[in-house]
Amino acid sequence: MVEYMTAPSLLLVLHDVAPQTWADYQPFVDAVDALGAVPMTWLVVPDLHKHNDLQGHPQFRCQLAARLDRGDELALHGYFHCDDGPMASNPRDWFMRRIYTHEGEFYSLSREVALARLRAGIAMFQRYQWPLHGFVAPAWLMSEGTRQALRQLPLTYTSDAQHLYRLPDFTPVDAPGLVWSARSAWRRGLSRFVCDRLEQRWRQAPVIRLGIHPVDMRHAFSRTYWLNTLERLLDEGRMPLTKACWLAQQNEYLGRVA
Repeated sequence: MVEYMTAPSLLLVLHDVAPQTWADYQPFVDAVDALGAVPMTWLVVPDLHKHNDLQGHPQFRCQLAARLDRGDELALHGYFHCDDGPMASNPRDWFMRRIYTHEGEFYSLSREVALARLRAGIAMFQRYQWPLHGFVAPAWLMSEGTRQALRQLPLTYTSDAQHLYRLPDFTPVDAPGLVWSARSAWRRGLSRFVCDRLEQRWRQAPVIRLGIHPVDMRHAFSRTYWLNTLERLLDEGRMPLTKACWLAQQNEYLGRVA
């Protein structure tokens, strides 16, 4: 495990970014923009649930391009963000793919299929001239085939819930993250309880990620939590960065101490 001593940072990450989720995010994004220069990492799904191909949404693409102009980062977040493969053949896989999430698109893919989808996503970024550094699998679930595919591609990082991984060798970097399950009132209450305690535990952590999902934005309780948490961490002196910028900062630090 690689750990770095740098100025404390904050990574604000928006998951499941697609035309159909923009209405959820827009009020929150406007509120964040009102705070000043707070760069965000947008996890973009090229064709969410096979019904929202970005090719058919030029206005939304313009909005994403405008975010790049503000200093934000766009990252590849799966391709379809849905798991419609054959039914799982063992209890563990069935649980992961049907109870834990229905959207673990890259959980069981072979190297060949994963490589094809990743290349299609990279081609989309190239088509719209969007810089691309990172890939994040839906629900952070990756098969061994996906890991093999990522080693072949010109990407610099991937991640799971608590780490970033430098590619192509998957060197882990501690990057603890707060995330909610906001689908029901009891889940939101439990998420608040858990995240409050994790934040206290990580007060001295070099970086904290805020992993936000569209469903969080549909409830005042969770939406207010995220905005208040962001403001509090900024007031505590954490520097807001995109994932790619934070990793570049770590590279520069390593170069100085090598």
